[in-house]
Amino acid sequence: MTRPVAAIILAAGKGTRMKSDLHKVLHPIAGQSMLLHLLDAAGTLSPERTVVVTGAGREQVEAAVAPLGVSTALQAEQLGTGHAVAQAEDALAGFDGDVLILYGDVPLVRAETMRAMLERLNAADAPAVVVLGFRPANPGAYGRLIVAEGGDRLEKIVEYKDASDAERAVTLCNTGLMAARSADLFALLGRLGNDNAAGEYYLTDVVEMSGSAAVIEADAGEVTGVNSRGELAAVEALWQQARRARAMAEGATLIAPETVWFAHDTVIGRDVTIEPNVVFGPGVTVADGVTIHGFCHLEGATIGPKAEVGPYARLRPGAVLEDGAKIGNFVEMKKAVLGRGAKANHLTYLGDAEVGAGANIGAGTITCNYDGYLKYRTVIGEGAFVGSNSALVAPVTIGAGAIVAAGSVLTADVEADALALVRPTRVTKPGWAARFREIMRAKKSAAKTGE
Repeated sequence: MTRPVAAIILAAGKGTRMKSDLHKVLHPIAGQSMLLHLLDAAGTLSPERTVVVTGAGREQVEAAVAPLGVSTALQAEQLGTGHAVAQAEDALAGFDGDVLILYGDVPLVRAETMRAMLERLNAADAPAVVVLGFRPANPGAYGRLIVAEGGDRLEKIVEYKDASDAERAVTLCNTGLMAARSADLFALLGRLGNDNAAGEYYLTDVVEMSGSAAVIEADAGEVTGVNSRGELAAVEALWQQARRARAMAEGATLIAPETVWFAHDTVIGRDVTIEPNVVFGPGVTVADGVTIHGFCHLEGATIGPKAEVGPYARLRPGAVLEDGAKIGNFVEMKKAVLGRGAKANHLTYLGDAEVGAGANIGAGTITCNYDGYLKYRTVIGEGAFVGSNSALVAPVTIGAGAIVAAGSVLTADVEADALALVRPTRVTKPGWAARFREIMRAKKSAAKTGE
């Protein structure tokens, strides 16, 4: 592409069928809003300008895009798609290039498809408008694209209710997505009328007015729209299916792919094995050779080469497993580093902690990092051994090679290679348990007799 590119994203609809206080386009797919998915895809084309057209709930949308430097335009009245696109004219003042028209509730459109639309727009025959079509399994009430025989020239877009039987038999349907040159687009929009039953300005009328339009096709899944919670779930499923396929194509093994859920930014290395029922929240990076056992939840975590996680483990933001480290069942980590080859095999909480290489953390160990007001740090040296059921009351440091005896409660530092043993003195009373049972049985018997 040699011409400048701009993108207009329509996000003015009320989304009443979502039945939500959250704006429709801000509902997440794989942990990221639909709108940001679309902005990411469009961003790979390096657009000179991007405009999001807002309406109801504009404050939410404006706040979401403000950090991205994206312009917004307001459609104060809902007067149709053509009217919505026209609201972006001021934001694109002085822009001379190609314009993509996208929909914030159609989040899976690929950058490759957007690029193909622009390439067709700039082909030798120079159509004024390029329309994106698709062939759904059930064309239903979609508008039909009537294309000239033997080519991709668009003769007209006909709404289902206005279509003849022959036109309804056409399986090529309209997505509503378009590309046009800026000068042509706004000139055509300026000529739109609203002489129809709804009194709205329809973007589809631009096609007939242009006198020169072409069609390219996209996969039906790619242009699936979201208007309800059920459709949101369906699009999530489509995204996850594609991401699982990509992970396996790039060298990961997914034992039961349909049970693994990725986030939009999950990074998976080669020769990674992921067992069933694993959920990735945002911000997870997994290096080569890692094994993630079943029923784990990971978010904001970095896992080094050949590390092992789970089953039933939880990694929260700031968790880092270095090369060959291992956490096992019912271990939780938060803002903690488990050093090279270190292990915490079961029933452990490591929060605000640093565990040195080769250290072993016994079952039931807890880093007591919070006093109700502030968080404190625990440091465990290389090769240290922490016995089962120990409580490490931060701030505390355990030196390299030190041993903490099982059942200890540490409130002070332990020097390197020392043994820390913190247990109360044992008291044994011979025969006490037998005498106690005899007394209690007598009391119980007397109570029953008294009844």
